[in-house]
Amino acid sequence: MIPLRVLVLVIHCGWWGVAPSPTDEGALRSGHGEHGEPGHQEPHKDSYSTFASEFLESRYLSDDGYPFPTAPPVDPFARIKVSDCGITKGCIRYGKPGCDAETCDYFLSYRRIGTDVEYEMSSDTDGWVAVGFSSDKKMGGDDVMGCVHDDNGRVRIHHFYNVGQWAKEIKRNPARDEEGIFENNRVTCRFKRPLYVPREETLVDLHLSWYYLFAWGPAIQGSITRHDIDNPPVSDHMISIYKYEDIFMPSTAYQTFNSPLCLLLIVALTFYLLMGTP
Repeated sequence: MIPLRVLVLVIHCGWWGVAPSPTDEGALRSGHGEHGEPGHQEPHKDSYSTFASEFLESRYLSDDGYPFPTAPPVDPFARIKVSDCGITKGCIRYGKPGCDAETCDYFLSYRRIGTDVEYEMSSDTDGWVAVGFSSDKKMGGDDVMGCVHDDNGRVRIHHFYNVGQWAKEIKRNPARDEEGIFENNRVTCRFKRPLYVPREETLVDLHLSWYYLFAWGPAIQGSITRHDIDNPPVSDHMISIYKYEDIFMPSTAYQTFNSPLCLLLIVALTFYLLMGTP
């Protein structure tokens, strides 16, 4: 039998012959060296900071190794409320009687918000929709704001100036807080514009009253082309942003009995039929 003292000595020597673990090495470095001198202060490679950085890297990488987007999700486009027309905002509708922002050929609303005017526009088109501010009901020399649907599916707000029958895009764009959507073959947008602007040929002060020109049409690669109808509708009186009206303008298909000329022709035809021929 092996004496007890020898067995204890063998176990004791064998213990010191085992290679220390990385943790033990770290403890040794942070404590005292082999000869009793202070150990070198070295950060452990498996420290919490290393773990945290590796965790965050894995947390914000997709399965394919690409970082997830950090921008917050964009809120969905808020539907235009026609129930507010004539109460808390002004509205102009062109199309079928009883139509709203999602069914009219053209829809526009306006309301004051502080020192801005908020406009909402919508039209049955896959290209662009616009409103012009005119002093004479005619196209030419007009400040125009348009919402254009581009090839990437986005709706952007542009600033134009009518030079004769041609709309020239202006780099200085007064629009802000822009929103736009193309859905159900309709271009719809919302934006704000300052009431007062420095005097400039291509910009008008919205605190003044203007005739509103309404137009819409196709776009090619994000550039507008000629409007859909030859004679786009125009407001019959100057619009003031301080007066919230709810105006309906029947489209051509619904103007048969509303046109003064048609009424005159009907009266003349009726008179002729009643008088008969001798």
